[in-house]
Amino acid sequence: MKPKIDLNIAGLYLKNPVLPASGTFGYGIEYEEMVPLDQLSAIITKGLTLKPREGNSPPRIVETACGVLNSVGLENIGIERFIKEKLPRIREHNIPVIVNIGGETAIEYEELAGILDKEEVEALEVNISCPNLQKGGAAFGNDPEIAGSVIERVRKRFSRTVFAKIPPADNINPVALACQNEGADAISLINTIRSLAIDIETQKPILGGIFGGLSGPAIKPVALRMVWEVSNILDIPVIGIGGIFTGSDAIEFILSGAVAVQVGTANLVDPLSCLKITEGIKEYMARKGIQNITQLVGKAKLSEK
Repeated sequence: MKPKIDLNIAGLYLKNPVLPASGTFGYGIEYEEMVPLDQLSAIITKGLTLKPREGNSPPRIVETACGVLNSVGLENIGIERFIKEKLPRIREHNIPVIVNIGGETAIEYEELAGILDKEEVEALEVNISCPNLQKGGAAFGNDPEIAGSVIERVRKRFSRTVFAKIPPADNINPVALACQNEGADAISLINTIRSLAIDIETQKPILGGIFGGLSGPAIKPVALRMVWEVSNILDIPVIGIGGIFTGSDAIEFILSGAVAVQVGTANLVDPLSCLKITEGIKEYMARKGIQNITQLVGKAKLSEK
């Protein structure tokens, strides 16, 4: 008997618990000649805003020890062109579409939700790590009240599944609770960690945007700890993100309390990473005699004192 690895998150059916993380898989269709997209559980688009964005000045990406720093700056074609040019092509594949949205004001999130509610997309992932220009540029997700207000606005305008993608803030538990209380169906965490790299020859920051988001294996222990803590206090599912390169990495997140995972930096190394990680999960379950992946969710906590 094959292990059962499918799941349902508030009406969103996923054939397996491994999703490509936003920003590392383009709009999905860029990979269609390399990856059999219909074997993935879903496509999560790169972050979209109301208007097109050029993003930050180059360089935008730099390797660091056990990870990558990126400072792309939400470069995207805007929601109008996405709906006209990208969405129809994505829909040619038999796969759910999750649109990652970002904004500079809470009203922009609300407008995006209203627009996408009329389109054939299964879910939204609300990126509240974006800078809130009305509050001095700090991320929406750094303040529970503001984070909750964004989710409340999106929830009123979008009738299907809503994920809240939150930054690795010190007060991550209150932020996650606020998102749950205002109607989020699941929490995606963690987003990248704000970091810096310096070129000692030029004696200047390497990235054009100065600071960048650190991803990859370097952040995995931090992400695991946050998934463990947040899943302890929520009634909604947690989707783990951070340095997942193998099936074993994914299993760690699931044992820590995640019901599913997202794969980011690994896609930049191997476009087939999501499929290989899914196979790794199946192999682990078969080896351990586990019939349903739900048996693993949070299992590491059973011995927690």
